[in-house]
Amino acid sequence: MEGILIAPRTARLAIKPLTPERWGDLEQLFESNGTCRGCFCMFWRRRGRAFSGAWGSKNRAAFRRIVKEGPPPGLLAYAGQEPVGWCALAPREEYDRLQNSRVLGPVDDKPVWAVSCFFVAREHRGTGLTVELLRGASRYARARGARVLEGYPTDTRGKKTSSSWVYTGLLQAFEKAGFREVARRSKTRPIVRRRLTAGSSGRPHLAK
Repeated sequence: MEGILIAPRTARLAIKPLTPERWGDLEQLFESNGTCRGCFCMFWRRRGRAFSGAWGSKNRAAFRRIVKEGPPPGLLAYAGQEPVGWCALAPREEYDRLQNSRVLGPVDDKPVWAVSCFFVAREHRGTGLTVELLRGASRYARARGARVLEGYPTDTRGKKTSSSWVYTGLLQAFEKAGFREVARRSKTRPIVRRRLTAGSSGRPHLAK
């Protein structure tokens, strides 16, 4: 399963699971952003001081252990050989902060996978890369047995918002990728889902 390559609509774009041998690519991508270097995608996995007290090297080490132990905790997008985008996804119960969130807490008791955050290199923002990552996430989660994929985007309603505040993605991107709103406990933070059927998820291709 770790060898799955998601075939996106753009020929030069490849989306691959974050396996241990691709760890350096994630570090390269995060290097351009101080927040990413400090968080290392541990925000949704830890709460309180367990997260803030580990800012930087401790979060990095913790996430690297997750990658080494597997399964892959997300997908990397490549333009040619260059890593240009990241999407974190896993079974929802792996995200302690989500499980205990007042606004984004569980809608029901259905087993779901969650797309928790994104990071896209500055020069590739506004190109539709987030939509392709979501399509790839749908295919990948479906191949791993998931039947429902959930997301927690920001609804900007046409207002410009700094990318620092939309790390969970924009509602428009999720809608383009086939997600639909199922709950909203905050004006700007809907919960969206996509049912993963064979027809909707597409067919994964094995990477060489």
